[in-house]
Amino acid sequence: MIVVPLGVSSATPTINRSLPSVALWREGRVFLFDCGENTQAKMLQAGIKRSKIDYIFISHLDGDHYFGLLGLLSTLNMQRRETPLTIIGPVGIKKFVEFNLDHAQIEATFKVNYIELKKGFECEIVTDEDELYVEARPLEHSKFCIGYRFQEKDKPGKVDAKKASDLGISEDNQFKELKAGNDVELDDGTIVKAEDIVGKPRKGYSFAYITDTQYSLNAIELSKEASILYHEATFGNALEDRAKETGHSTAEMAARVAEKAKAKLLVIGHFSGRYTNEFVLMKEARRIFDDTWIATELRPIMTDPKHESGIIEPKVKSNQKAAKQFRKKDNYKNKKGTKKRKTFKRRSFAGSNSPRKFSEYYKGNRGGGSSGSGGHKHDNRGHKHDNKRDNRRDNRHQQKENPKYKPITPRTPFDEHNRF
Repeated sequence: MIVVPLGVSSATPTINRSLPSVALWREGRVFLFDCGENTQAKMLQAGIKRSKIDYIFISHLDGDHYFGLLGLLSTLNMQRRETPLTIIGPVGIKKFVEFNLDHAQIEATFKVNYIELKKGFECEIVTDEDELYVEARPLEHSKFCIGYRFQEKDKPGKVDAKKASDLGISEDNQFKELKAGNDVELDDGTIVKAEDIVGKPRKGYSFAYITDTQYSLNAIELSKEASILYHEATFGNALEDRAKETGHSTAEMAARVAEKAKAKLLVIGHFSGRYTNEFVLMKEARRIFDDTWIATELRPIMTDPKHESGIIEPKVKSNQKAAKQFRKKDNYKNKKGTKKRKTFKRRSFAGSNSPRKFSEYYKGNRGGGSSGSGGHKHDNRGHKHDNKRDNRRDNRHQQKENPKYKPITPRTPFDEHNRF
């Protein structure tokens, strides 16, 4: 079982985050949880085939969680899909999809099945197959919202083939019966018990998808001993009041759910656009639950890395890899093959015969000198000095010492875009 976050932003996309969606891959099949805008493009980038989607689970009818659904269905229709698709979500999701497909005059080439949950339900198994089931429970949000638990059913223990052969088991159907937990009678009347041949059942992996909710008892129920718990962490501790007002969780609330549920791994996502540095939220969560990761778009989370490594590989480079490649372009090789770093000429200033560093020039000429016309000062070497430049510099220093607005997270030299 491999979990791939496709979008980890809340409410609106940011320059480097898409809207909520998480894909779960299991033995070639894909189970999609929420479908925000740009989900289908993210699936391509993640290396996940859209044609392999069997189920789509919608948590609630806030636009950021399901507005990508129509584009995905339209693409599947253009690809002439024939396999049925099941959409599960709150009452109203069927009306939304069918109305828009009809309005766009799209005749689906495949059947869409709907399972709609009404407000007030307690617990329901929305998918039940031979090897897995999906459980749904309501969460505590400002709008009717559903959490999901994907659970593999326990797998039979391993058969001790040598021991079975020594006891007279030789046919395939006999091995299957033993693995299914049934005793086998041999031709001579001997009973071979399954418990003597088959080891203990292996517990199946589980994935809990909890988003858009306050600290909730149902979230804990869905997350009990989950292999991977994906929980929203929209806000940090400083905005706990805002989280309660909007029906969201802080990073610490997500960590408390993971701790109470005894989850194996907590992955936090659904970050507010306020936070350009998600590690601030991870740090808060790890004070309570140490096994906390940050949901990174397109980065697979594997339950069995030994056997699952390399199955899902992103088709695009991560931001870190792209940055390294960009830095490498700053160097080039000469004809002999040795690396040579690009150099830039120092700027020479008026009245100076030799080039100097700007910092040295500015530092040496900031004070002193006689005043002249045009609001400029002249130093003893005849260099002009701008009073306006001094004022701007002093204002910047003052703003740094006494900022008008306290930043939510530390800013970096690469963080120049506007934040919410």
